[in-house]
Amino acid sequence: MARGRFIVFEGGEGAGKSTQAALLAEALEGRGLETVLTREPGGTKGAEAIRRLLLDPEGQDWGPQAEALLFAAARSDHVAKLIRPSLERGAWVICDRFVDSTRAYQGGGGGLSDTDILALHRVGSGGLLPDMTILLEGRAAIVADRLARRDGGEHDRIGGRDSAFHRKVAAAFRRFAEAEPERFVRIDSSGPREETHQAVIDALGSLLGQAA
Repeated sequence: MARGRFIVFEGGEGAGKSTQAALLAEALEGRGLETVLTREPGGTKGAEAIRRLLLDPEGQDWGPQAEALLFAAARSDHVAKLIRPSLERGAWVICDRFVDSTRAYQGGGGGLSDTDILALHRVGSGGLLPDMTILLEGRAAIVADRLARRDGGEHDRIGGRDSAFHRKVAAAFRRFAEAEPERFVRIDSSGPREETHQAVIDALGSLLGQAA
């Protein structure tokens, strides 16, 4: 059986990752493809427990080093128990965030080196990378409006950090996309969700063609 495909949505807060991941999963299922929709941190029982530790707005302030270790632990469980088994049986795995988020948030925003984060990823998850990483980028005013409607003014512990932190995160994502154009596709997610979804389907054209 052919290996499945691993597609990840990345981007800053309010870019539309969860919405577009769900729309893509629905579209793939409509084409008769087995699809697994998941998220990070999370996706397995152990990883969801770590998610609560990391994102609780009233919880511990871990610092970037501890955060990176916790994310790596959650990802290791996620990859071993859900992502790799799904890919091996031929399913398409659609994930809301993966290792590039750790590189952007704890690296770009928190100051950790990319080398150290990727070393943790090699140890914990065998260095697994997506077949395609879709970087969603929305205009600031539109993103702010989405966040207000989505969260009711409340944010998780990492998402609620100041604008300077999030500018560093956005800059890191741009650097990754520019350095790895063979893996990343950048999509403006400022417009209607249907328009963004069509751009995602267009970007996946060659991979979808191989699955036909």
